[in-house]
Amino acid sequence: MNPSPLNIAEALNLGCPCNMLDRATLIAELTQNAAPYELADALAARPHLFSDTAVFIHTPQAQRIALVVQRLSRLLASPCWWESIRHSAPVAAQTMPANPGLWLGFDFHLGPNGPQLIEINTNPGGLLLNLVLLRAQRACCPDAETLLAQAPPPSIDEVSVLAMVRQEWQESGHVGQPGFVALVDDDPITQYLYPEFLLFQHELNQAGIPCLIVDPTELTWNGNELTFRDKTVDMVYNRLTDFYLTEPSHHALLAAMEQQRIVLAPHPHSHARYANKHHLARLSNHAHLAALGVEAADIDLFAATIPFTQQVSLEHASQLWAERRGWFFKPAEGFGSRAAYRGDKLTQRVWQEILQADYVAQRIAPPSRRRILQNEAQRDYKLDIRAYAYQGQVLLLAARLYDGQTTNFRTPGGGFAPVFTVPDDISWPVLPKDGP
Repeated sequence: MNPSPLNIAEALNLGCPCNMLDRATLIAELTQNAAPYELADALAARPHLFSDTAVFIHTPQAQRIALVVQRLSRLLASPCWWESIRHSAPVAAQTMPANPGLWLGFDFHLGPNGPQLIEINTNPGGLLLNLVLLRAQRACCPDAETLLAQAPPPSIDEVSVLAMVRQEWQESGHVGQPGFVALVDDDPITQYLYPEFLLFQHELNQAGIPCLIVDPTELTWNGNELTFRDKTVDMVYNRLTDFYLTEPSHHALLAAMEQQRIVLAPHPHSHARYANKHHLARLSNHAHLAALGVEAADIDLFAATIPFTQQVSLEHASQLWAERRGWFFKPAEGFGSRAAYRGDKLTQRVWQEILQADYVAQRIAPPSRRRILQNEAQRDYKLDIRAYAYQGQVLLLAARLYDGQTTNFRTPGGGFAPVFTVPDDISWPVLPKDGP
């Protein structure tokens, strides 16, 4: 008897450590047109950006993720949600631009109780990189070739990404497409995802939308327009992690946004609405959701998907410390797993720092595992699933493989990995011998 599709996905993740990435194809496609020498150097300096291994997920798990993203996006975009949180949003976030703010990232761990939502991000990196990565996979055996042939293709491509950029522009009351886009980040060439910046710049330029990668210190606000050197900036793809543009070097962006002289995506309002980690506490609070008028079916869905989260406070400090091994502690406005800690790794010194800061505690939802082949030895790595989504629709699923507390892109063999969905009706003749 063949095992269930769920067991097939698990067996592949734990029993098929074969490498599926054709790195020559990946590098060739990445450097084909997009600043080939600069991109090649950037990739060489980031050796753990891509894993050689693919990740497999059962179709019902992927469907569950899509349902959660759809229902959560509907709630978080609603007027009643904003009214419930606006009192705690910074001044910069009170400005509500007409454009949604580009794609979101919903990060999940896969567990025995189904996908568990860990956090939501408003400037998730990796979408373009993962589109190219998906096209650079090759079957490691005939059975894998069958699987890849039956796996559903991605629903988007680079043309779709450009369409979303144009949609952001047009929903802001403009016609056509922007005349000049600045991709903005602090000291961009040193950012780990700088290769994606180069890809984004290339795709926009190829589509007839001039784009340059810009440090915010190079921008000038003259009271009427935002400029970069002698160019008027029409739209900004914002990769800053100063989400509310509070730093002095970001004030030009803030002023231009507030005066509606640029289309900024993502923007402070988007972060305040979707990504503040205090929302995870609100979303895992049944009474709070019921008071907002959320349907009982959605409350049950969120309860089954979002690990219980609460604000860290002095009132609950003793209990949280005593139960710390069951909690993961995150800064409410953190990003990229910075200053986030598993409870079993906490020292008293760090705990006291957490108590003085703005943190949430989330029940640990252990990540699933992917066995990889590294230096001719098999090792089990942790993984999370990122759902890139736009206006409630999942665009692409991608995985991040890592070893340690959190995703870090520093582990040999880790990095971004493509996600293949195992259909219900797949025929899998031979299961890996070491599968569960």
